[in-house]
Amino acid sequence: MIKSFAAIAAALALLAGAAVFEHCHVTRSLHDFYEEVHVLYEKAEAGTANVGDAEAVRTAWEARKQTLHIWLPHGDVNRMDEPLSEAVRLIAEGEPRFAMAKLEIVMHAAKTLPAGYRLSLANLF
Repeated sequence: MIKSFAAIAAALALLAGAAVFEHCHVTRSLHDFYEEVHVLYEKAEAGTANVGDAEAVRTAWEARKQTLHIWLPHGDVNRMDEPLSEAVRLIAEGEPRFAMAKLEIVMHAAKTLPAGYRLSLANLF
């Protein structure tokens, strides 16, 4: 009986630890990505963004996306691909104002996505 309780407590502790790690990893990763996109947004606003800057942000996203697929559904992670790619193309074509609209979509998604998976009553019920 005592062994069963100990095993259950250990399993619950392991699950709680995994949940905390997941939340911290996803939040940190998306916050860092938000900061990268925000810098690109500011460069686009100032008219100094170039295709190299945009490609660097997209490359960083592709690398970050590989680990986020472990923790989040693929649809939510892939939701950022299209507007980010459009922003890269618009910057390459010399249309930073239109790219800023796409970057705003990406920043909003990066900011709000972790809240959808946070352990809260709203997400449980």
